[in-house]
Amino acid sequence: MSEKLIEVVDTAGVVRLTISRPKALNALNSAVLGELETVLTELEARNDLRGVLITGAGEKSFVAGADIAEMRDKTPEEARAFARQALRTIKRLETLPVPVVALVNGFCLGGGCELALACDWAVASDNAVFGQPEVLLGVIPGFGGTQRLPRRVGPAMALDLVTTGRKIDANEALRIGLVNRVMPQAELEGYVEELSKQLAGNGPEAVRNAKQAVHDGMDQDLDSALALETSLFALGFAGGEQKEGMSAFLEKRKPNF
Repeated sequence: MSEKLIEVVDTAGVVRLTISRPKALNALNSAVLGELETVLTELEARNDLRGVLITGAGEKSFVAGADIAEMRDKTPEEARAFARQALRTIKRLETLPVPVVALVNGFCLGGGCELALACDWAVASDNAVFGQPEVLLGVIPGFGGTQRLPRRVGPAMALDLVTTGRKIDANEALRIGLVNRVMPQAELEGYVEELSKQLAGNGPEAVRNAKQAVHDGMDQDLDSALALETSLFALGFAGGEQKEGMSAFLEKRKPNF
């Protein structure tokens, strides 16, 4: 039996996904994308899901990029099909209704950077290296990099990165807003434990509604987005979660969501 390319660990509804091709620095090929899409499809159907964390096996690489050995001899149509598979899979990750966090260790290049960009936020170890080096291979980013990167860091910085192919370290990634925080590799596991407890302890419907408000509101004018927020705020009063949360606050105890 072949080893799994996506390792899944579930802790109280917070699911950690580990891309496991360490000998290939966790590069994305068709098999990885297919297995990841299957896992994400299963997660989409889970009402008890609280959060998703995604990382790469080992300390050397989050995802070093798309698999160049698989791509080298593709025809234009085969390349289009490969990109569409990747875009479809990454979109499933992006549209999960719960927070999705990239835990970036080591190389986060090309398709790996594009995967991290689809997450709600990213945390990097101090050995992380980011970049969109596709132009060095004679192509452009094909998994969303030319679109999600400028939306995250602004068009000027995105053009800097995608047209030069230069790599940046974790601290520069933090400065430009590509990641939310940087920490020593040894502290990353502690952060994961803390974050998992936070996500598992919050009101699950409130968290889902908050993510929906931010994501859907970004594509609307301000007045429409504020109306969406008001509707989702009011919706929170329709179930027991709000009553438990506010009662727990007034009674000075932890809520039981």
